[in-house]
Amino acid sequence: MGAKASKLSKDDLTSLRQSTYFDRREIQQWHKGFLRDCPSGHLTRQDFVKIYKQFFPFGSPEEFANHLFSVFDKDNSGSVDFREFITVLSTTSRGTLEEKLVWTFQLYDLNHDGFITFDEMLTIVTSIYKMMGSMVKLSDDEATPELRVRKMFKLMDKNEDGYITLDEFREGSRVDPSIISSLNLYDGLV
Repeated sequence: MGAKASKLSKDDLTSLRQSTYFDRREIQQWHKGFLRDCPSGHLTRQDFVKIYKQFFPFGSPEEFANHLFSVFDKDNSGSVDFREFITVLSTTSRGTLEEKLVWTFQLYDLNHDGFITFDEMLTIVTSIYKMMGSMVKLSDDEATPELRVRKMFKLMDKNEDGYITLDEFREGSRVDPSIISSLNLYDGLV
């Protein structure tokens, strides 16, 4: 899927059908829409942020959009191509619970070292709170990003070493229904 992005090759289409939860027609429709919005075949970080600003006009989505962009941009090229886009969309909208948990873990693991620190989680949660603005009423024990992260760390960091592993994240997410329901929230954020 190089410079000639106007049409998916048969091989690309076959590969995407095998690696996503979309059928041939859906992939072609998504590709057509992607090219309409990104004629170059690549979505830049700036374009990504601009899209989020349209969806969250009452908040400040810039930070979250930048973090999310980094998860989309698997090859660290500075732009998101159609394969990267449709793969994330497939995972977040139709993936299994396990796939969604791994994807969400990757979002929180900002330095990609296989662990989530308190500061990493605080960075993402703060960016989500800023993005949502006053759109969501939060419970008292989650009124600030710090309170939310403390609550999540208490639940997930079982050995209290200051790091959440993927296994701890999986287990904690399955125990706390609000985390599972927030995974469905990503359907609308991605």
